[in-house]
Amino acid sequence: MSDQDQYTKQDPTTQYPQAGPEWKQQQPEPGIQKEMKPIPDCGETSYRGTGRLSGRKAVVTGADSGIGRAAAIAFAREGADVVLSYLPEEEVDAQEVVKLIKEAGRTAIAIPGDLKDEAYCEKLITAAVEQLGGIDILANVAGKQQYVEDIANLTTEQFDATFRTNVYSMFWLNKAAVKHMKPGGSIINTSSIQAYKPSPILLDYATTKAAINTFSKALAQQVGSKGIRVNVVAPGPVWTPLQVAGGQPEEALATFGSQTPLGRSGQPAEMASAYVYLASQESSYVSGETLNANGGSPTP
Repeated sequence: MSDQDQYTKQDPTTQYPQAGPEWKQQQPEPGIQKEMKPIPDCGETSYRGTGRLSGRKAVVTGADSGIGRAAAIAFAREGADVVLSYLPEEEVDAQEVVKLIKEAGRTAIAIPGDLKDEAYCEKLITAAVEQLGGIDILANVAGKQQYVEDIANLTTEQFDATFRTNVYSMFWLNKAAVKHMKPGGSIINTSSIQAYKPSPILLDYATTKAAINTFSKALAQQVGSKGIRVNVVAPGPVWTPLQVAGGQPEEALATFGSQTPLGRSGQPAEMASAYVYLASQESSYVSGETLNANGGSPTP
């Protein structure tokens, strides 16, 4: 983890270590962050808030680990209360985030469940409205990624589970949130470099990420007149449990992210500021956009 905050000038090529043979590891899905080596940096010691989200009320999916964890920590340190969504199996990671949010002086409401369930998605938004008093920010970060090298081995069950986790839950959460958001509300969905440069082994995952971009651009036009903005963050290769729990072949992790112009994978902490920017009033004239945070890889 970085011992400097996000405002300290650093060389981005050496700010975090490059992958190596010691990064090769595998966990059963969904993966536990605290069991990874090295443990991803989600800004636990480095993210410094400046009050940009003071008094806001946020829902964050995938809030236990990786990019969702980084966004939840950043939102809290910027002054927001947070409803955290994660799978029950991820409780050990989630409780660390709850502790960090409370230490920031904000409210943390932990609601484990499965995003493939429409009723659970609606429950998350209801919890924000009833327990926090409303919803100002929705950050959809959770995702399912399982590599399959041959379409012949990509089952309908996995294809369906990937779409329900990545696309259907986004639809359900966006739909529920828009009903309660007031002008100034911000929805942030999460795409990927895979939407532009799909890996052949991530056929279903890459397809969902392209769908997220298009969905968000359409919804942004639909709700713009309501004063609600819809944007997307598209990370590149970022070191999270998603990668070690079947998201990548184990042998690929030794060089994970080395193909980017910056020569390394990203850390979740480096994604946090993108979510904060799109959630804050600083991006008041930005809607329907995709913010690429991918280490310099060109996108359309």
